[in-house]
Amino acid sequence: MSISVRKAEDKDMAKVSILLSEVLELHAKIRPDIFIPGTTKYTPEELKEIFSNEDTPVFVATDEEDQVVGYAFCIMKRQPFSTNMKDFKTLFIDDLCIDENCRGQHIGKTLFDYVKAYAKDQGCYDITLNVWEGNDNARRFYEKMGMFVKETQMEIRI
Repeated sequence: MSISVRKAEDKDMAKVSILLSEVLELHAKIRPDIFIPGTTKYTPEELKEIFSNEDTPVFVATDEEDQVVGYAFCIMKRQPFSTNMKDFKTLFIDDLCIDENCRGQHIGKTLFDYVKAYAKDQGCYDITLNVWEGNDNARRFYEKMGMFVKETQMEIRI
């Protein structure tokens, strides 16, 4: 399969929505106390706004027929002002998904490499993301991409 990566367009919204549902269902299995199965993360109006905003670039991996097989939702961020930290720009990966029928074909690596090149071109210091505990496949994938733990968020349920 030949894969291309490009910015998401309105025509991609239906397939991206399906993939967003795949991710939601995975998260709902891991954390049913937080995620609601059968719901959607974004409305069509919200997706349209995200797709058109330069600070929230969305990239899609497509096959030879320009069909979406994966996506990466990103958010351009700056470190919050603090007198004890340097000012730098970060590309935060809010969500990355490869169609479950297309996994194991290095599409994720192709998409991740594209995001890295974009971040470098934009003058970012780093790329960050969150991985839910229990999503071991995602953690292994990101570690293979060269990522490492920067900080740990902890919780106590009350």
